Amino acid sequence: MDAVKHNGSAWDKKVEDGSVYTKEVSSEVIEKCKKGEWEITVTTEKPVPRNWFPKSLVGLKVLCLASGGGQQGPVLSAAGADVTVIDLSKKQLEKDEFVAKRDGLSLRTVQGDMSDLSQFEDEAFNLIVHPVSNVFVEDISPVWKEASRVLKNNGVLISGFTNPLLFIFDDEEDQKGNLVVKNSIPFCSLDPLTEQEVTDYINANNTIEYGHTLEDQIQGQVDAGFVIAGLFEDDFGGRRPLDKYIKCFVATRAVKLKFD
Repeated sequence: MDAVKHNGSAWDKKVEDGSVYTKEVSSEVIEKCKKGEWEITVTTEKPVPRNWFPKSLVGLKVLCLASGGGQQGPVLSAAGADVTVIDLSKKQLEKDEFVAKRDGLSLRTVQGDMSDLSQFEDEAFNLIVHPVSNVFVEDISPVWKEASRVLKNNGVLISGFTNPLLFIFDDEEDQKGNLVVKNSIPFCSLDPLTEQEVTDYINANNTIEYGHTLEDQIQGQVDAGFVIAGLFEDDFGGRRPLDKYIKCFVATRAVKLKFD
């Protein structure tokens, strides 16, 4: 089974189901962005610090990586950036296109895989915004390497990702408010399932998710040519039991440095 193709279809279904991560920003938000009052998230609740961005985004070439849904892309476009949004899900990209048409924005959408950015030239972008999404690919090393390739030297990668601790707990028990350790890391959401359960899971068009080690998440960026220049943690906003004990999301600001 092609997990990447499946997840693209699963995200189309999330759009149809009205998932919170498929809710496009309002015209009111875009109007504020045009006046310089803007913010985005790459995790769940906490906005990315403004000092992680240049003072002005005007003319900045920005890639919103696996970032469809009419959220980050339109906001950054309204703030003056030259934005390209790439995502597996056609319906997620349609959200960006909808906001752009509705509010008179200029942005480009590309349907594609975050692990393969071959349609873009080397050093094509000044900034990459990559919200929590590499949870949907089995191997994240190509994601970091491709991001490094298409960024200009001294370009910035702002990424959100999941603390693997989230995945060690039994999901069904977690939904009941019980923290029961069950899984190991690296993790795939299909691992704990029987053959029949896997079939049912896939037929229900659920996303296939992967829990990556912190080493792959952070050292993986370093190995791809980045220096970590900022980090913060985030949580579910009190909606999950683990929020009482630890924050399960991480955001990093990484700078591409090319040494001769």
